[in-house]
Amino acid sequence: FIYFVGFSLSIFTVIFLFTDDAKHLVPNKMRDFFCTINLDQEEVFRTQVVEKSLSPYFGEEFYFEIPRTFQWLSFYIYDKSVLQKDLRIGKVSIKKEDLCNYTGKENWFMLQPVDSNSEVQGKVHLELKLNELITDNGSVCQQLVNIMCFGSHNTQCSNTFYVTSLGACLGEGMGMNDQKKTKVKKKTSNPQFNETFYFEVTRSSSYTKKSQFQVEEEDIEKLEVRVDLWNNGNLVQDVFLGEIKVPVKVLRNDSFQAWYLLQPRENGNKSSKNDDLGSLRLNICYTEDCVLPSEYYTSLRNLLLKSSDVQPISASAAYILSEVCRDKYDAVLPLVRLLLHHHKLVPFVAAVAELDLKDTQEANTVFRGNSLATRCVDEMMKIVGKHYLKVTLKPVIDEICESPKPCEIDPIKLREGDNVEINMENLRYYVDKVFREIVRSSISCPTLMCDVFYSLRHLAAKRFPNDPHVQYSAVSSFVFLRFFAVAVVSPHTFHLRPHHPDAQTSRTLTLISKAIQTLGSWGSLTKSKLSSFKETFMCEFFKTFQEEKFTESVKKFLDDVSSTESREPSGLSEPVHLKEGEMYKRAQGRTRIGKKNFKKRWFCLTSREFTYHKQQEPIFTIPIKNILAVEKLDESSFNKKNMFQVLHGEKPLYIQANNCVEASEWIEALCRVTRCNQKRLSFYHPSAFLNGNWLCCKATIENTVGCARCTADVPADTQIEIDGDRETERIYSLFTINMSKLQKLEEACGSIAVYQGPRKEPDDYSNFTIEDSVATFHTLKQIIDIVEKLNESHEKYQKKRSSTDIYGTKFPDFFFALIRFNSLEGKKKKAQTPIWFALFRI
Repeated sequence: FIYFVGFSLSIFTVIFLFTDDAKHLVPNKMRDFFCTINLDQEEVFRTQVVEKSLSPYFGEEFYFEIPRTFQWLSFYIYDKSVLQKDLRIGKVSIKKEDLCNYTGKENWFMLQPVDSNSEVQGKVHLELKLNELITDNGSVCQQLVNIMCFGSHNTQCSNTFYVTSLGACLGEGMGMNDQKKTKVKKKTSNPQFNETFYFEVTRSSSYTKKSQFQVEEEDIEKLEVRVDLWNNGNLVQDVFLGEIKVPVKVLRNDSFQAWYLLQPRENGNKSSKNDDLGSLRLNICYTEDCVLPSEYYTSLRNLLLKSSDVQPISASAAYILSEVCRDKYDAVLPLVRLLLHHHKLVPFVAAVAELDLKDTQEANTVFRGNSLATRCVDEMMKIVGKHYLKVTLKPVIDEICESPKPCEIDPIKLREGDNVEINMENLRYYVDKVFREIVRSSISCPTLMCDVFYSLRHLAAKRFPNDPHVQYSAVSSFVFLRFFAVAVVSPHTFHLRPHHPDAQTSRTLTLISKAIQTLGSWGSLTKSKLSSFKETFMCEFFKTFQEEKFTESVKKFLDDVSSTESREPSGLSEPVHLKEGEMYKRAQGRTRIGKKNFKKRWFCLTSREFTYHKQQEPIFTIPIKNILAVEKLDESSFNKKNMFQVLHGEKPLYIQANNCVEASEWIEALCRVTRCNQKRLSFYHPSAFLNGNWLCCKATIENTVGCARCTADVPADTQIEIDGDRETERIYSLFTINMSKLQKLEEACGSIAVYQGPRKEPDDYSNFTIEDSVATFHTLKQIIDIVEKLNESHEKYQKKRSSTDIYGTKFPDFFFALIRFNSLEGKKKKAQTPIWFALFRI
């Protein structure tokens, strides 16, 4: 996301990725492949390794917010190596401006070669002036003044220098006739040069000396300034980091300053053998939402929140949203979060579930499809059940992953020397342990989940009164099949594990997940059900589970989690586990000695304390109540990116995350859990205290008051953080995208209401559910009117945005004043990017 402080406007950028598969990769032999997802050149996610394949199938989903501006979304395919550096096979790079062309559908992309001349990113700030000089004899010549201010590149800290040249654009190339070079700035990714260079553009008529660089007056239009950024290699070859080119004609006898994005070399990334690298299939969903102040969404929000009271439910705004969206998931995510935020989810789920049951003819197929009801419950469990999964499954999942035992029981997949009987015992041990943890966990089940299960259970029993088991299968189809079993097979997706398990462990988790699904399915342990197994080896395995205690345990567990009584104790005996992962911390109270001062540690955040570990036991603990502020740290402090600071009673704890997405998530989680601390600071120091002074304000007293205001308050809910305005904006965007369907549905309802006969042109609306045409027409009219008003509001705010929306143009001075003033007060969603940087969309 990017936040426009000065205009009370928020922009949120979200990417949902599904990395599918690759084919015909080179080298043309079986290898171990994995794929990374990069914002520009910064890796933010990595898939699991697919072993021994030429066409690996990844099949992984990634959903994340983008906490900074970016130019490219890239995917790199690697050949995994054990002893050497992983080999980059090829890449797919998509410009930010082009993401909308690929969103919402699967696309095959040809892999492009990875070339050092094309792997560039970052920006440089230049000031250019074209001066007229009068010589001693009265003649006039022109001089170009080039001021190198500062630059930024998203690579590791390096020894950086710029080469500036002035040349003529003649023919195919540019004559590199006059060059200037800056000093080398060592060990930094944000070098500040502040150097000035002078170039003679034209000569006076009295100038007689033969010059290597001489241009006639009429050729000035053909000149351009070129700036190259290099990493000084010392004893090895310098590494190219990017270049920019600015035509001199843009000056027009005036000064000119701007930010420019670094570009690849013109001959970079050109190869005649691109087709030999293979291809990658991706499904990308990219959204960018501008969130207006809350009062603009009152009408739409109220219309959505009263959906559960509308009769029939198919005439409600929330249900219509799911009908017009091409993919129900697009509607379900913001809808569930909005209803959850306003405590309206349970009645809505009950209403759509009742409609779903009307179309269900057999009791054994209750809630087995991908309807609006089932998707809403799925999303609800993901949001409110995170802590429930962790306290229930994480210890046993850790045991399986960290001390794996062979569990393969498929005769076809057994390796030489494997003993199927021992493997079956190992699998039975794991299944028993997972099952036991689940059926004993009812007291930890969130109250909201219990309320939803209670509604589903009684609705199913009412629909099929003659089936005594349907009330249990209605609940088990969610809690076992769609919740616990899915979490077991994909622990990294539910944050139960920080990394992907290896292939053998993944197979073990898959077998355990299958067993949990079967044990949790009501009545599946009867002899008649055993014959329905597709795999013979699974049928043999489950013969050992035909015991009455398993059935009774499941029944008791389902009774408990579908009770109307609150299952959560009033005071949680265990702390809520919020986040964990590996990061780097700066040593506390030591003299800084190079990079060794930063140590890799395992960090853990709960509702009680923030700790980091070297092994099992924490070696440093900060009680949550002692945290005074959590803020970003300027990169210039230690020449490291993605750093933030945790301020507490002692010296600040400086931490470096692995990428920008991870840093943003940690800051957000820490801010949420410390929101209600009474001694939170109002001011902080954006930089570190080094060599006797604060780098930001140059104050020499270490405990002096900070020089910058702390970021604005964030929601206090440590388990569920939902921005209702943002979710409403997303729903507005979906209605806007599908306006033609809304209008077509409105016409259909009008036709049905007027003629009261056979529907005309059924193809236009036959896929829509229209139970009451009058009520549906009335809701549609409200939706369309509200959307049109919001369109006007968005247009009004868009006009207030920067008149220059690209790099390579001047910064309007009044924007600086407006932003710097308004950043201190008013509605502020999240400030995650430098304020001046956020004003421009790349």
